Amino acid sequence: MANIKQQIKRIKTNEKSRLANTSFKSKLKTALKDVYAAVEAKDSEKANASLSLAYKALDKAQAKHIVHKNYVARNKAKLAEAVNSLK
Repeated sequence: MANIKQQIKRIKTNEKSRLANTSFKSKLKTALKDVYAAVEAKDSEKANASLSLAYKALDKAQAKHIVHKNYVARNKAKLAEAVNSLK
């Protein structure tokens, strides 16, 4: 454990951020799974609704620097391809 006051503070804030990021990543993964589940069920309306929520979650994660921009681009492309396969 650090004995420098500022480092002790950083450890506390890092832990708070880690917990928040873990929660956000979990929600993000759930949003992605919802799209793929709708595609598997061949439910076009639900897939499109889930797609917009997944896009929003991906963009927010990138803005908060939780995930890398290439991860976002890759997942958006895969999701769009999956949803477009229903048409």
